[in-house]
Amino acid sequence: MGDARQSYDGPTEKDPLLSSVDVVSPTRRRCSIPIRYVVTFMAFLGFFNVYAMRVNLSVGLVAMVNYTDTVNVTDACPERYNSTKDTKEGPYDWDSIIQGQILASFFYGYIITQIPGGFIAGRYGAKWVLGLGVLCTTILTLLTPLAASISPYALMALRVLEGLGEGVTYPSAHALFARWSPPLERSTLMSITYSGSYFGTAVFLPIAGLLCSSDFLGGWPAVFYISGVMGLVWFVFWCLLVSSTPAGHWLISEEELRLITSSLENKQVVRDVPWKSIFTSIPVWAIVVANFCGNWAFYTLLTDLPTYLKNILKFDISQNGILSSLPYLAQWFVTVLSGYLADLMRRRQLLTTSATRKMFNSLGFLIQACCLVGAGLAGCNVTIAVACLIGTTAACGMTMAGYTVNHLDIAPGYAGVLMGISNTVGTIPGFLGPSVASFFTNKSQDKQSWMKIFVIAAVIAIIGMVVFQLFASGVQQEWAKDKKPKPINSSEESEAKSSVET
Repeated sequence: MGDARQSYDGPTEKDPLLSSVDVVSPTRRRCSIPIRYVVTFMAFLGFFNVYAMRVNLSVGLVAMVNYTDTVNVTDACPERYNSTKDTKEGPYDWDSIIQGQILASFFYGYIITQIPGGFIAGRYGAKWVLGLGVLCTTILTLLTPLAASISPYALMALRVLEGLGEGVTYPSAHALFARWSPPLERSTLMSITYSGSYFGTAVFLPIAGLLCSSDFLGGWPAVFYISGVMGLVWFVFWCLLVSSTPAGHWLISEEELRLITSSLENKQVVRDVPWKSIFTSIPVWAIVVANFCGNWAFYTLLTDLPTYLKNILKFDISQNGILSSLPYLAQWFVTVLSGYLADLMRRRQLLTTSATRKMFNSLGFLIQACCLVGAGLAGCNVTIAVACLIGTTAACGMTMAGYTVNHLDIAPGYAGVLMGISNTVGTIPGFLGPSVASFFTNKSQDKQSWMKIFVIAAVIAIIGMVVFQLFASGVQQEWAKDKKPKPINSSEESEAKSSVET
């Protein structure tokens, strides 16, 4: 830490992306709170809002649709004792196929901007790419009730546009923390950031359920208005408190700047992206496969869990929102805890980075698969079914310390691009998952149909576990290193020497 007390000499030609706009005076204001934690907290709130706006339709759709006219529910569980109070039906007679297409349409746009988002954020700075992506989603969220009143196809088109805006968020966040996170804080900072998505889901689902069952602002339209306003407020503070690089922040201290830049000095970005090396790298493809497999169960539950709770387990709309939120509250907690434990193991050199990533990833996928099958076998035992669904999403949080942060291990300088590539493939379950669910449940909502949905997700999770365990790596790849590499810190050096992965 001795370097952290030296005076700041200004950026050199080896500091990437530090344009004259980014560089501030060596005479810096001091802030008692480390600015990287401020950036992390604002990113956490950003993903909180992103997922509040993403899941609002999952609950809102339950209140928007008249299920009496559109759904044939058979072999469902007995009515809950107080379910009769939920007597309101929505104004739209959209069948399960239309509903599945509406839920999936977001991902048609989301998949398109993944790679461009990561590339642009890595080249020109992540602050505005992420911020403007969220702002775009925010504005379109406010227009959702209007689009729904026009036609289901207008709503689908709007959701595609929302996906285009939101598609840049994960790749740009990876690019942002490639500049802001010291290597031994990487799992912690990234886990806190991305846990905002689960916390936002957990908090907003019950709020959405209560709003839908009320008359405030018309009931279900209030879900979109409130989440949209929240996004606008966040964008203002994001503009004021975040910069793309540590050197560009107006409040960062000299000590913290030195701490970050010295820990990353041998991991500078080479401007020319080695596309061929990326697409022929086995560890990259291990991440890609794991991303696809991990997102299958996550997106299936994210979009269809409220429908399952309503039609099969027979919970009313307000109970639905509360119960739907519990799995994501558990996931938020497990995500933060896993990130902390992963960094602790690496700091104490209990496990190499490779072993740490594989351990958390395998545990997450295995528990996820077991809980999915358990939810299907539980039938109408509501306690066991809900516990298994909570376990499924909580286990997803463990993979945050596995494949999700692994991009920064193998190629920190190209983390945004890699996240764009893997999340492009990882987005496919976003529209395939709801489509598969609607295929099995279109003619009839019954326990057997949902059992098939859960088993498919469990098998896919096991495939992801096996592939990542066999082919992933925690070592920075040769093609991702600077042309003139400098000595790396002792913990990473010892790992690189002891690791057998390439």
